[in-house]
Amino acid sequence: MSEQSFKQKSDTSGKLAIVGDRELVIGYRLIGIDDTFITDNEDASKKIQELYSSGSFGLIIASDSVRSKLPPKFLSKIEESIEPLVLFMPSHKESTGEEESIASLAKRILGIKIEVS
Repeated sequence: MSEQSFKQKSDTSGKLAIVGDRELVIGYRLIGIDDTFITDNEDASKKIQELYSSGSFGLIIASDSVRSKLPPKFLSKIEESIEPLVLFMPSHKESTGEEESIASLAKRILGIKIEVS
């Protein structure tokens, strides 16, 4: 790996972006995260694609409700990606699926299967 490509990757590794509903975004703004975007579902899909393609972020956190609005091909691409890593967080309104998303996240990131009962 060349020094320039290593430098480019290490520069983005600490940068974080938050996209989604007001409840999710406000919490991150309160702790000092600058790159936060309150969006509705249609705008959120465009914003995630823009942030993902920019190469400026190491981690993108989005509301779980946004996942169903993403084009299937793009969703597949980001689910296989680890740089940038895209995480979907359930909101307070969405109580189902949290255990399932944790198990799938562990499988994708760690490569291990976790049984949740």
